[in-house]
Amino acid sequence: MSQSSAAAQRHEPHNDRERLIVALDVAERAEAERIVEALGDSVAFYKIGLQLTFGGGLGLARALVSAGKRVFLDVKLHDIDQTVTSAVEQIARMGVEFVTVHGQGHAIRAAVEGRGESGLKILAVTLLTSQGSEDLLADGVSLTVPELVIGRARRAMEAGCDGVIASGMEATAIREMAGERLLIVTPGIRSEGVPHHDQKRVTTPRQAIARGADYLVVGRQILAAEDPEAMAEQIQGEIAAAF
Repeated sequence: MSQSSAAAQRHEPHNDRERLIVALDVAERAEAERIVEALGDSVAFYKIGLQLTFGGGLGLARALVSAGKRVFLDVKLHDIDQTVTSAVEQIARMGVEFVTVHGQGHAIRAAVEGRGESGLKILAVTLLTSQGSEDLLADGVSLTVPELVIGRARRAMEAGCDGVIASGMEATAIREMAGERLLIVTPGIRSEGVPHHDQKRVTTPRQAIARGADYLVVGRQILAAEDPEAMAEQIQGEIAAAF
């Protein structure tokens, strides 16, 4: 397969309804299973983060894969190279599709080595959507948010990463820089009029897709809804409208 063909294959989700990834941001496997059951066929892709990972999430990930769902393991790996490589080797055996690594080049290269010939995609975290310019200044970083994010995305691509985690606010610039060589997975998604809570760099589903995002991660808006399935369908409609 040519480099351009491989990049195009990486870029496209299986279908547009699989662009929505629901974040199972709950503490226990049983609670997450109730959410998955309630959402039914409206959602095909789920994210398991650190909280649920330590509450039975790894077993749930295997069960979801066995049930035909797609799984994103959001564990933000960052350690010495051999530890990252060995961890990713284990994760690749689970059959999940995405795993996150902090955006340092050595960790990304170690993760790429660990996934071997599996279909696991390595995603680099650029900057959390709960952080803004004031947080960078507090950490002594003089770069603007876009400068930092684009720089990290470029280095991730050079290290062999498949994609990045980035807000919709930076998606256009990343797409212009990387073309189809990087997946863009975007958290910090809120429909129009929905409270932002602890998120600072927020976009609507339609805005994020229009700016170049491939996948949207949504948690609280769906999990806290009176009818989670109806809310998921509403967001699916907003994604469809972007096309």
